[in-house]
Amino acid sequence: MPLVREVLDRITAYLAVKGVDSPRLSAEVLLAHALGVERQDILLAKDRPLAPSEEDRAVALAKRRGTGEPVAYIVGEKEFYGLAFEVTSDTLIPRPETEHLIEHALDSFPGDAEIRFADLGCGCGALGVAFGVERKWALGMALDISEAALAITRKNILRHGLDQRVTAVAGDFSMLPCPDASLDLVLANPPYVPRAEYQGLSREILDFEPQLAFLPPQYENNGLAAYTAIIPEAARVLKPGGVLLMEMGCSQGQAVLSLARSRRGEWEETSISKDLAGLDRMLVAVRSCGK
Repeated sequence: MPLVREVLDRITAYLAVKGVDSPRLSAEVLLAHALGVERQDILLAKDRPLAPSEEDRAVALAKRRGTGEPVAYIVGEKEFYGLAFEVTSDTLIPRPETEHLIEHALDSFPGDAEIRFADLGCGCGALGVAFGVERKWALGMALDISEAALAITRKNILRHGLDQRVTAVAGDFSMLPCPDASLDLVLANPPYVPRAEYQGLSREILDFEPQLAFLPPQYENNGLAAYTAIIPEAARVLKPGGVLLMEMGCSQGQAVLSLARSRRGEWEETSISKDLAGLDRMLVAVRSCGK
């Protein structure tokens, strides 16, 4: 029977030929998943022999990865802000740069007071669930237009014990199901890829991730329509002093900032926050106490 290290080497070589990024890491994660153990377990047991059925499972997973299918979809899980989230091809795979929204949200609401929030375009529920886990008095709504994505969000809400505090709701950005001045925080990672740029994205995105998460068909060509819808609705549902945090493309900062500032009297503060790479990544807007 082949040893763990031998199968790892074969899968790594296969994935490298297929042009997969980080072929060794992918091989380790996939083999661990095939064996039902953690990645570190196989690294500590490289001389363990594999049964034929175990090798077959690992090879089948490797073949899926060789087509470009993301590891997160193959294993059905992705870590975000230190939490494990179920993901499927109906949900966007959470990205590390989106954790910047959570960090800013936690800085904006550091105490133990009750916080009412909404996570717009929730996908698998990463933003809303992560914030809810970190703030024990937070009550929230996770909203998405995709019922398939909402089904995964509900699973992740249950997984992290938030079913009494976070609710998954179907809806779109143009008419949020919230009363006026009812929320303290709005988090959003909306679709923002311009049509001209979408076909230039990686094959992993184009072939496997939901187009709706990047480029909803009803939105205009410049990638800004989601912001055009969210900014006035967020102003309506936020309390005075409430905070809007929205992710954006790195080239869209000034355009999104202009959209917010054009809503005269609605926002007391508006700014762009950069990510760790120094790129424009998030609109920060604080609701005014006036209009």
